[in-house]
Amino acid sequence: MNDDVQALGEQAERSTSLDHLVRAGMVAYGVVHLLLGWLCVQLALGGPNEDASTDGAFHTLARQPFGRTMVWAVALGMLLLVVWRVVEAGFGHRDQGDERTRKRLVSVGKAVVYAAIGFTAVKVAVGRGSGRSGGWTATVMGWPGGQWVVALAGLAVLAYAATLLRKGWTRSFTEEITARGQAGDLGTAFVRVGQVGHVGKGLSLALVGLLTVVAGVTHRSGKGGGLDQALQQVLQEPYGAVLIGLVGVGLWCFGAWCFVLARHHDR
Repeated sequence: MNDDVQALGEQAERSTSLDHLVRAGMVAYGVVHLLLGWLCVQLALGGPNEDASTDGAFHTLARQPFGRTMVWAVALGMLLLVVWRVVEAGFGHRDQGDERTRKRLVSVGKAVVYAAIGFTAVKVAVGRGSGRSGGWTATVMGWPGGQWVVALAGLAVLAYAATLLRKGWTRSFTEEITARGQAGDLGTAFVRVGQVGHVGKGLSLALVGLLTVVAGVTHRSGKGGGLDQALQQVLQEPYGAVLIGLVGVGLWCFGAWCFVLARHHDR
């Protein structure tokens, strides 16, 4: 029985059908980042004080014509990505040798992230989202040893941010797309967009991670919580609006990179 399950899992991981699902999910993931980038740019330009978070992005989308339908579509896309990462965690990375366990754990972590985004989308689609993010650090700090859990969560976010920044600097993210997707002037443009996107997203997560660590160490829940709280604090600093604008452009580029992956992804 176990051998049959293993064989079915490996067949699913290699299947063309899963490849199509991944591409659809990448489009949805790109839409999320385009919305986040828009909210960041609006914040930098002194526009409406929208919640620059995933929750705020979905509320912004939901207010558009056919918006709730589009939010449901994004939620479905996130579910497709969860399926992909779960299958990958269970049966993928077979040729990675000593790296197999680490990469499978990374797949599990990404599945959790996609699931959280999808859950937020569903809440907004059914009208249960609050329209404002935050508060999780205060909740966790109420637990025994909660402030250290918050600090460790912040360090984990910082580690992921460092990974994105490294990928952007070294262009190692190009391993994710086919040689055709990197060929010619258009391929060069794709790679440049990917660089800016990874650096921009890495920078945004670095802000979140840093402020979350500070929140845990100082036991001040108002200092952490998410991208919106991080940007609101950065906005109070000299040149904060410029930094937030750059983060927004970076998130736009990451969204565009997701569309490139949807077309040229090399699984």
